[in-house]
Amino acid sequence: MSSEHTDPDPVPLPINGELDLHTFSPKEVGSLLREYIEECMRREIYELRIVHGKGTGTLRKRVISVLDKHPRVLRHEPGGYRGGGWGATLVELKRRDD
Repeated sequence: MSSEHTDPDPVPLPINGELDLHTFSPKEVGSLLREYIEECMRREIYELRIVHGKGTGTLRKRVISVLDKHPRVLRHEPGGYRGGGWGATLVELKRRDD
């Protein structure tokens, strides 16, 4: 029996415009969110809902930091009453022809 630790196979995420980050650590969020945005663009999904929870605000801050720097993000805002409040961020992506 080997004592080597191997990571389990990655679980595929549904690409439907909603990304739930509850199971991810803040250090994973940057690359995950950038890849998710790019895949949404390929699928012509331009309105996203990123669920990060309220908690201590660490995930939310990381999400906002990535969104502020991403060239395909047109705008983002807190989820509001129907979108999850402070526990989610709504994102609008630039369309290719914008």
